[in-house]
Order: sequence, then structure tokens, then C-alpha cells
Amino acid sequence: MLAVNRSGPAFRLGAILAAVTLLTSACAVAPGMRMETSRMQKSRGNANPTGAADQAGVAAEAEKVDATPGTPDIEITEVDANLISRLARIDAQQQVEIAQLLSGAPQTYAVGVGDVLQIVVWDHPEIAAAIGPTQSQSSSRSSDPLAGFVVDQNGNLTFPYAGTLHVEGLRTDEIQRRLSAALAKYFVKPQVTVRMASFRAHQVYVDGEVHNAGAFAVNDVPMSLYEAIARAGGFSETADQSDLVLVRGGQSHRLNLTQLVAHGVSPSRLYLKADDMLRVVSRDENDVYVMGEVNKPISAIPRRTGRITLADALAQAGSVNASTADAAQMFVIRGSLSGSPQVFHLDGRSPVAMLLAKDFDLRPKDVVYVDGSGLVRFNRVLSLLMPLINTGLTAGVIAK
Repeated sequence: MLAVNRSGPAFRLGAILAAVTLLTSACAVAPGMRMETSRMQKSRGNANPTGAADQAGVAAEAEKVDATPGTPDIEITEVDANLISRLARIDAQQQVEIAQLLSGAPQTYAVGVGDVLQIVVWDHPEIAAAIGPTQSQSSSRSSDPLAGFVVDQNGNLTFPYAGTLHVEGLRTDEIQRRLSAALAKYFVKPQVTVRMASFRAHQVYVDGEVHNAGAFAVNDVPMSLYEAIARAGGFSETADQSDLVLVRGGQSHRLNLTQLVAHGVSPSRLYLKADDMLRVVSRDENDVYVMGEVNKPISAIPRRTGRITLADALAQAGSVNASTADAAQMFVIRGSLSGSPQVFHLDGRSPVAMLLAKDFDLRPKDVVYVDGSGLVRFNRVLSLLMPLINTGLTAGVIAK
């Protein structure tokens, strides 16, 4: 049997070179967070990330990521014109359905707790004294109710001769008929007029990126979505007009004004109800992340309309790095926190692909990742190994 000198310089140098060969053979998968993909059959399952029936075809031509054994398979969908058209149609259909859910005939104002009524019984001026002296507009504060009969905390109205009547939830014409019937016991054919003097029972709340957020009284004129925003002073510079959150009855509905107008649905036909809360989201909350081989990794901000495309995000990041990027490996990662992540792939080597990037809409918190080229990844791994190689060579020379 031949003896091997394991302490000699030649053996140490050979071991170092073998280690370098072994490590560099794996550099295609180690550095740069590269998404290695392998083809899989087209997926047409029942998974529906957006909740629309038309979503079934979005997962066509899917791929999966070969990652660690503990990582589940993630489908990768190629970005093409058909995909962009389907996604746009799904988003539009969702907004139309939400608009139909929230629209409807405006309701007639119903009297509530705190409202002030002006009641006149004609030919009986002595009853008018029951409301006290009339306030002058110059001395009254905005928070003071106008002179009249206030609906108490129990929803009741107390009126001379008529006694106490429960009026909460009634219209003014219904209150008028009840008063006339009660006063008919004491007066002959009483002529009664009831109208609202001050609306204080019902309010809507507007918050977020508007100039004057606050609570606004609902009156007998139905308040539309546009009117609520106008009362709040309009959108601020940082408002995302595509993301309005309407909270009604314990449920949140997200409205996209840009899409509603584009598809012929007027927000002036969407009426708010008492106790509704409307929040205008800031564009900063709906940013997307651009990272990888770009000139300036950035958190990209949507336009005022709320729209941001893949091309917009890359432009804000200073475009891809021509020296290090692999234009064929552009990915959009979506829904990482929802439990059903999606990955979209775009081969950007052709200038025609930028037309697709211009029309591919991103969603809040999407991640745009541009992978590096194979040579760049090899050079990075080699730069990490060079100190180890130099140290081994130096040790071998000294030992020799």
C-alpha cells in the first residue's frame, strides 16, 4: 500500500483546489437569491386569490420554485397580454360588485336623539312660547342647537297638550300626523307644521388623507361619497384615490375611485349612511418594494390615482443595472402574508416586454425582484473565497 503524505505542501494545495472546485460548482444556486424554476403542468385548480370566478385561468402556464425541502411549491405565472387582461377584468368586476352593494336609493332622513324640531301650531301663538326666546345668529355658537324642541336621550318629544311622544326613527311628516292627532283632543282641526331646525343625531366620519378630517352631520339631503370628501376639504397631496375604506355595519369595503370612474360608475351615486366611516389611505401605505439588481433599491410610491405599474416601479428604482442584472429574470412576489403567495415572471430581454411591464399593475406591498446574471453571482462567490485561497497558498509556501 502506498503511503500518502497528508502534511506535505502538495497535498495541502491539492485539498485547497478541491475545496474551491466543490464550492464554485454550487455557486449557481447559492448567491443572489436566484429563483431557479422548473416546468410543471398547467394549474387550473379552484384556488381563487382575488375572489372572482374569472381568476381560474390566471394560473395557466405556471412554474414552481425549487427551494429548500421545507419550502412549499409556489406557482410562477408568466406575464403576458392575456394575464394582464384577465387581472384588469377581475379588478373591475370587483369594484362594480362593491358599488352595487353600497349603492341604492337614498333613505329619507329619520329623526334621532339630539335633533331639534321646529313645530308651529297655526292660530295658537301661545304654544310658541314653550320653546323659549329665539337665538340670534350673531350670538349663537356653532355647537349650540337652534331654538326648538329637542328629542331627548330616550327618543321622546315633549310638546304642550300632546304630552310625550316617541319620535325616534320617524320622518317629520309622520311626527306631524301624530301631533295633529294628539292636539285634536284640545283644538278643532289643528294645523301643525313640523320641520328640522338642527341636524345633530346622525353623523358620518371622514378620516385619513383629507384636508379637514372629522365628523359631519347627515341632513335631509342624502350625502354622497363625493360630498363627504368635499366636506372634508378634498383629497390631500398624499392621498391614494384608488384606496378608500368604507366601514359600514362592522364590515370594511375598499373602493377604487379611479376604476369606478373609468368604468362609468359615478361615486356621486354612492350614498353614505349614518355612522359610516370613510378613510382615505395614504400612498405611503400602498408602496411596493423594488430590490435585486437595480440601480437604486427603493420603496416605490403609487401616483395620486393610486396606480403603479411594473414599469413605474423599475423607473423609480433607476431601472435595472445593465452590468449585473439578468433581464430575463424579473419577478413580482405578491400576497406573502395572505397564506397564498403568487409569483409572476417577466422575461425583459426584449424591448417589447416593457410594453407588458407598462400595463402590469402592481398591488400594495408587492415585491419586485430583479435577479443577477450567472457571471455576477460567480464573481461574488469567488470574491468571498479568494481570502481563503490566498491564506491556504500562503500557508503552503511557508510550510514548504
